[in-house]
Parts: sequence; structure tokens; C-alpha cells
Amino acid sequence: MKKQLHVSSLEETLDLAKRLSQLLSPPDVVTLEGDLGAGKTTFTQALAKGLGVQRTVSSPTFTIIKQYEGTYPVNHLDVYRLEDSEEDLGWDELFYGDAISIVEWAQFIEEELPENRLAIRIIRTGDTARMIELEPTGTHFIKICEAMTQ
Repeated sequence: MKKQLHVSSLEETLDLAKRLSQLLSPPDVVTLEGDLGAGKTTFTQALAKGLGVQRTVSSPTFTIIKQYEGTYPVNHLDVYRLEDSEEDLGWDELFYGDAISIVEWAQFIEEELPENRLAIRIIRTGDTARMIELEPTGTHFIKICEAMTQ
């Protein structure tokens, strides 16, 4: 069950991420896919802000993971550099612990991800317009998607 949401501005994208943040709780996992420049990190920044993170959220491309404190702990992973890697970063602790995890370029660690998660694909359709596709796995995330599209 995929849901497609169309946003026409940066403000609408930020609002969508903030709305999503209000529906998440640990140990939820959200994956983000999209081309370079699609807005994955921008979406993550708004999501983290909605989760009470006060620090500046930046892409952890070279460190792979950054952890933030907010209403809940937030793990922000950019696993682009793990393509073709067998490295285990303690996936169980990350994905089944007390934090919400946001994973960019998740296809590179597909086998390590929990079965139940919310996959988000961001597709650029214009300068500021995006099509945001939500693909939930598991009852919890299906309910979140239904709430997001009402």
C-alpha cells in the first residue's frame, strides 16, 4: 500500500515532515530514498525538529551516524558509503532500541533493516515541488500513513 503526497513548496515539505514527527515513537524506523538533491536531509532536519531536536541536523555522510536528543533520542544514518560493505554497526541496538531512526540511502543496508518500517521516497517534480511516496510495512506504519493522508 503506497500513498503519494504532492507538495509544491519547501514549506509544505517541512510541514509534512513535522506532521509525521508527531506520529512517531521509539523504536520506529523511517527510511528515505531519492536522488541527490531530492531533499532527504531537508526532510530529516524538519522531522528531527518536530521531534524536539534543538541542535543543527546535518548529513552524517562521512560519519555514517549522528545521534541527537529531543523528545526521544534520534539516530540519523546516511549509509551511502556502506554500499557493498559487510560492516555491522550494531544494527539491532540502533533499530530496536529507545530511539527513532532515520536512514538515508537505506537500500544499501536492506538486509539489516527491520521488516516493519516506513519507507519514504522523495521525487523531485519541479524546483520546489516534490512527490513524496509513503510505503508502510506493518500495521503501526499503515496507521501512520492513513493519518498522514487524511
